[in-house]
Amino acid sequence: MKQQYAVIVLFALIVASSLTSLDSYRSTSRKVSEDMDRALAITMQEQQSDVINQDTIRTFNSHLQIAALRGKATLAVDTRSRQFKAYAHCSEATIFSLSDQRPAALLWMLTGFWAMFVWYRRAAIALPAGNGFGGLTYSEAEGCFYAADGSHVQLTPMQHHLMEMFFHSPSHCLSKAEICDALWPKKPDANDTLYTLIRRLKPVIEQHSNLKIESDRSKAYRLIIK
Repeated sequence: MKQQYAVIVLFALIVASSLTSLDSYRSTSRKVSEDMDRALAITMQEQQSDVINQDTIRTFNSHLQIAALRGKATLAVDTRSRQFKAYAHCSEATIFSLSDQRPAALLWMLTGFWAMFVWYRRAAIALPAGNGFGGLTYSEAEGCFYAADGSHVQLTPMQHHLMEMFFHSPSHCLSKAEICDALWPKKPDANDTLYTLIRRLKPVIEQHSNLKIESDRSKAYRLIIK
């Protein structure tokens, strides 16, 4: 799997974990609100009074169906309205503790393992034995070039082919004839095409590594460290 796909999977796991946790919280919040509203309505009907006291709170708690809410839900009166209006309240922390976060916890655990996998894999890609040169790394397994920070270096097919040739050459030096024969075998004179390819490849390589491409007596090109 390519590095960018591994990161996409990691992002998808983070989103899935967050949404699962949020969905459980919202579902529990609705159930808690319904239970508190029902218990409050029964309490006020039984009490037949607009006064909130200790007896009101005890009665309210006794009518709560969610046992874990008893002693944690609070009653208050809206003093901004001319008419008496009581309401029940419960903290976000209590709702979260009541929600079933086990599926989300499993997803977060999987996300953590995947993040470690991506990190170690990125570290392994950054410095593969025998394939690193001047801060640029070529992964034979994936057929990709990576910068020192592990990011994928975007190259055109021709640029990629030429860089492969540079990396496979022990001296990192290629003659113009050698390049033209490999890239454009049916073209009688590919010097101008090669010049354009080198001109466009140079800034990409210099941006992502400590390498640069130099002309060797106008007969060859050499990949060297700056």
